[in-house]
Amino acid sequence: MSSERSAIILAAGLGTRMKSTKHKVLHELLGRTLLGHVLRSTKSLDLDRRIVVIGAAADQVTAHLEAQAPDVETVLQAEQLGTGHAVRIALEAVPDLTGTVVVACGDAPLLRPETLSRLVEAHEKAGNAATVLTAVVDDPHGLGRIVRSEDGAVLRNVEHRDAEAEELAIREINSGTYAFDVAVLREQLAKITTANDQGEEYLTDVLELTREAGRPVGAVVCEDPTEVLGCNDRAQLAELRRILRERINTDLMRSGVTIEDPATTWIDATVKVGPDVLIRPGCQLKGATAVDSGSEIGPDTTLTDTIVGADAAVVRSHADQATVGKGAKVGPYAHLRPASKLAEGSKVGAFAETKNAEIGAGAKIPHLSYIGDAAVGAGANIGCGVIVANYSGESKQRTEVGAGAFISCNSTLVAPVKVDDGAYVAAGSTITEDVAPGELAIARARQTNKQGWVAERLAGTAVDEAARRAIAERREIGE
Repeated sequence: MSSERSAIILAAGLGTRMKSTKHKVLHELLGRTLLGHVLRSTKSLDLDRRIVVIGAAADQVTAHLEAQAPDVETVLQAEQLGTGHAVRIALEAVPDLTGTVVVACGDAPLLRPETLSRLVEAHEKAGNAATVLTAVVDDPHGLGRIVRSEDGAVLRNVEHRDAEAEELAIREINSGTYAFDVAVLREQLAKITTANDQGEEYLTDVLELTREAGRPVGAVVCEDPTEVLGCNDRAQLAELRRILRERINTDLMRSGVTIEDPATTWIDATVKVGPDVLIRPGCQLKGATAVDSGSEIGPDTTLTDTIVGADAAVVRSHADQATVGKGAKVGPYAHLRPASKLAEGSKVGAFAETKNAEIGAGAKIPHLSYIGDAAVGAGANIGCGVIVANYSGESKQRTEVGAGAFISCNSTLVAPVKVDDGAYVAAGSTITEDVAPGELAIARARQTNKQGWVAERLAGTAVDEAARRAIAERREIGE
């Protein structure tokens, strides 16, 4: 038997029960599409070639593969005439394929790489012509049954709709995942017919045909039946999401991560979390997010494609494509927008927002401020209500705040402008010109108090009455 290994992934059917304009295998499940999960599992087999059979919405699937797995080949099944037909079309398109070929479904995202490896190793070690991955389930309704002989040999697969009463009682089901000897598979695919309830070419018929040809057929039972679950509608997608969430969270907790409430914690399969991280309830960690050791996330925090350094804390906040440095503090209720970069020991506090901003080591933006298209130097302090006015309506300009600078409350920095190292901006100022090191910038009108204004403009109102009482009381005490 040739040592070559390949995989054929079936992704031609649109999946009408999803009620979506998006192809079924492109629906997302914790960081990857359904197809993306299958591609990752098959890649672990160190395959020579991977072929995806496409059909309905072929342009969508092709675009996804070009972006996520450019090494994958595609074969078009113009008419969806069954799984056997799909595999036959694929083999006709790659006539030089030899050795072992794994056939998997593009909508079965929970298959572990280890399970596929076990399938292929068992297939090749036994010298089988065909080996099917099976599972024993509590409710096999609607699924193909594996019929065995008294000595346990695999005889055939029977579809639920074609099964007789005795066969319907069988709880061992066909997962739709196989390992085949390519030469035997080609030979037996040529023999299958459409003599079934659906009038389609069933790949499952190859098992019985191979056995009848005197070639060995085996089975590997999947230890975890949830691995073989497919997805046909949104309800099943939600169930797969729940199962994968539990799997990811369990693996992380066993690796040294504390997750206080796994039921409300959603972590993508693509996320990396270091040991001794504490994740509080209500958190979502998405995409390429990575959290280093000793950090605290949450509660109620969403991180998307965000890097969090060691011993940092992000509390009740949202971050998207941001970097939070070692020991930095974020939140509560902060919003780090793309290209926000917080250096070691910095702080972005309550109801503060940053975008395309570099916050230097130890710098503080405690609360209620917006810092966009800016660089804030090490140790600088941004007071409450400070705004960087970075957008003119046509273009965005950059603002620089130097190391150790102090921007007092309710000030506006109108870009482009630079407040240099050690400079001060007085509260309530609107800064339109650069401030040199060590200078105090005051950019506000001098206060003027208009005596008698309330009595003149608001006579007879509650405000006027309050003012008159206060004036009378002051007169009585001689103020």
